[in-house]
Amino acid sequence: MNPTTAGTQIGQPNTTAIVFFLLFVSITLAITYWAARKTKTTSEFFAAGGGISAGQNGFALAGDFMSAASFLGIAGLVATSGFDGLIYSVGWLVGWPVVTFLIAEPLRNLGKYTFADVVAYRLKQTPVRLSAAVGTLTVVVFYLIAQMVGAGNLIRLLFGLSYETAVVIVGAVMILYVLFGGMIATTWVQIVKAVLLLGGATALAISVLYKFGFSPAALFSEAVNRYGPEALAPGKLVSNPLETISLGLALMFGTAGLPHILMRFYTVPNAKAARTSVFYATGLIGFFYLVTFILGFGASVLVGRQAIVSVDKGGNMAAPMLAEVVGGTGFLGFISAVSFATILAVVAGLTLSGAAALSHDLWSSVVRKGHAPEAEQLKVARIASLALGILAIILGVVFKNQNVAFMVGLAFAIAASANFPALLLSMLWRGFTTKGAVASMLTGSISAVLLIFLSPTVQVELLGNASALFPLKNPGIVTIPLSFIVGWVVSVLAPEAEASARFAEVEHRMHVGAAVTPPVTVPTGVTGTVPPGIPEAPQKI
Repeated sequence: MNPTTAGTQIGQPNTTAIVFFLLFVSITLAITYWAARKTKTTSEFFAAGGGISAGQNGFALAGDFMSAASFLGIAGLVATSGFDGLIYSVGWLVGWPVVTFLIAEPLRNLGKYTFADVVAYRLKQTPVRLSAAVGTLTVVVFYLIAQMVGAGNLIRLLFGLSYETAVVIVGAVMILYVLFGGMIATTWVQIVKAVLLLGGATALAISVLYKFGFSPAALFSEAVNRYGPEALAPGKLVSNPLETISLGLALMFGTAGLPHILMRFYTVPNAKAARTSVFYATGLIGFFYLVTFILGFGASVLVGRQAIVSVDKGGNMAAPMLAEVVGGTGFLGFISAVSFATILAVVAGLTLSGAAALSHDLWSSVVRKGHAPEAEQLKVARIASLALGILAIILGVVFKNQNVAFMVGLAFAIAASANFPALLLSMLWRGFTTKGAVASMLTGSISAVLLIFLSPTVQVELLGNASALFPLKNPGIVTIPLSFIVGWVVSVLAPEAEASARFAEVEHRMHVGAAVTPPVTVPTGVTGTVPPGIPEAPQKI
């Protein structure tokens, strides 16, 4: 089979794509209208009132996590680089067992809307929430820039619209989802998107395997015939072992520190449902990554690497071009619409988590000291959502024609270095203190940003310098241990009696909920009340 040499319809207005996209937007806006009538409280706005089932949340988690980078990016990496493209799939996927066994249950039992609820549970509220908000908003902004710029470029290629028009459409529709429907609408948008993405990718993979007698071995053999044995060998994309480990650490622990993923565990009724939803999500995401492996090799064989790179040098158009080859312009239109829907759902989740950091962590807990009336909290939440949506549009336009691929890696590096260590230490170590938490989170955020700025990705590839001060493209191997060490050292040097005294309460509640809280012995003059913003009694398992 020779790669296609015929001209592609990518970049031309596609009627099928427009119809499918308008259908998706119509359905999701109808869901938003329905959700808006049910969103009357802050709990419903940020956590869907805890009324999402484990199965629904599993699909929503998958929909929130499977971004355009997952679908188009990994398929493109595998198509152009072969086996090495899988490092992102494996790195992201193995983060989910970490979430299952270390994060999901304690997070659900200890928190309310954000991961800062858990870190601040037994510590001083103001400094911890301020530091957590820095990490959260930094991750959200970098991730938003990458998604919005990706949206502009993708939709320009897929639909033939101008870059600015594409960014404004994505931003405007996303604002409608979040502003009016809150978490209920966002959840159902993510569920619909997950079903469409899994269905479209599966149909595309089946179409590819059909051409090879449903034999993956025949597909891989054809790739080897065309591109040599290195197509199935590691080392082409990432050859430095330290680089491989560093990237893997950032992807794995970054998954367990992404604010928009952690936020989803508050939407289920109890800890058991949180664990079960991660089990479903892991299965769905694992299946999806297996499918993208088929899509990547299918595109390299049926479309050809040269044709893919000629349309988009990053290889992001591999899956849509493959759809056009195996199913014509109609299939291309469907996959294009699914790609657009994918970006919309992820951006909505990111915006909601950023709004939670601004309104719940900063306004309600820091400014108002936990005493903001319900109506005021909801109003601030919606204002924060609108502001973040407008900011996303502005950033998308400002970063036009910029290479922003490194920003997704940066977002994961910050999540892994700033959010994950503080979250884990606060739940598992009695000696963790307020100063330790603040130092850990700020060290993680600042060191990740600084080292990526000094890395070859920015200094050589982006700025055109001859060399870089920091040799690795991803700093995870340095910044993650550094964040843990700084948190430990500062906590040891500045012990905190109240934080240590309340650890037994945290430990009990973390595992069984707050229905029965054991008596806590505290030093004289130390209070043991639940900090503002934390629910008094979530359901037991």
